[in-house]
Amino acid sequence: MKAVVQRVSKASVTVDGKIISTIADGLLVLLGIENQDNKSDIDWLSRKIVNLRIFNDENGVMNTSLIEKGGEAIVVSQFTLHASTKKGNRPSYLKAAKPEVSIPLYEEFVQRLEHDLGKKVGTGIFGADMKVDLVNDGPVTIIIDTQNRE
Repeated sequence: MKAVVQRVSKASVTVDGKIISTIADGLLVLLGIENQDNKSDIDWLSRKIVNLRIFNDENGVMNTSLIEKGGEAIVVSQFTLHASTKKGNRPSYLKAAKPEVSIPLYEEFVQRLEHDLGKKVGTGIFGADMKVDLVNDGPVTIIIDTQNRE
């Protein structure tokens, strides 16, 4: 799984002109699922995200996690694309998991994140044409790849 995690002061997801999810202070998670991803990736990534110490503490230092802050989260599914330098400028979908694999993993990830965070998590609609609006706070953007667990 690949996640682009953005610290936001607000974020929302709109489908067909209707806002379906909105949050104030928290994290926007853009989640891509690949063929090799599995339940262990879900567990590890969820724990990593809720415990990232990327919110300012009382001294203005990034030292507070989403859980400690009591912040919110939105998870939005993404196509996982790879730009190949060998094949020109057209991105490849070859590593992206098919819907029959990615939808259950996406739904399980959202459930796990809700469990780890202790509150409801906003979502988009898997496979829909979504409009994501956000105010990146900082800006702080973290890229996490479960195949490279550092």
